[in-house]
Amino acid sequence: MFSSISSLYSQMPVANLSSGLPARQLKMPADILNASLGGWGAKSPLYDNHWSRTQGRRPPNPLYPLSSVGRWVGFEHAGFQGQQYVLERGEYPSWDAWSGNTSYPAERLTSFRPVACANHRDSRLTIFEQENFLGRKGELSDDYPSLQAMGWDGNEVGSFHVHSGAWVCSQFPGYRGFQYVLECDHHSGDYKHFREWGSHAQTFQVQSIRRIQQ
Repeated sequence: MFSSISSLYSQMPVANLSSGLPARQLKMPADILNASLGGWGAKSPLYDNHWSRTQGRRPPNPLYPLSSVGRWVGFEHAGFQGQQYVLERGEYPSWDAWSGNTSYPAERLTSFRPVACANHRDSRLTIFEQENFLGRKGELSDDYPSLQAMGWDGNEVGSFHVHSGAWVCSQFPGYRGFQYVLECDHHSGDYKHFREWGSHAQTFQVQSIRRIQQ
């Protein structure tokens, strides 16, 4: 139960996917994403860097399989735009593996970045009823497959403050629908309006929230 109920990406280093080369060398061995690049006939390890296809033309085949050691967020479009998909430790042999039970699957991912602040054991998030941290609020430190079942009134969240860790919020109960990744080291942990949740966000609707696995 709640304890109380009351243009960053554009500056990130980018690599050209047509070459299959990472933007910079290995920095954090714990975070590795191996990608088999359909259409280029290449296999590339992605380390602690940011990877984006920026040539403007779509790859001829989907970008998979993927295997992740660490935590990453993959984006539907280049430049960290479009739908977001969390890639935690494991194998992703095809697009439906990373799409999971989302209502809006994407058959290819074309940019990636690591989630450096994920801390499953020490994650804390405050949700607010209205934008700009106004209205009723609730503090979370666990996974909530249904906010309403846990006492939140309504199907919308106006703003977030991430105290620690990294979280993924979903449009519908059961972690379905559009996903929005929130991190304590982005925006200083402050997400005042849905426009700051991601380029694909068009509504305040959020009905389930979970911590990103460490």
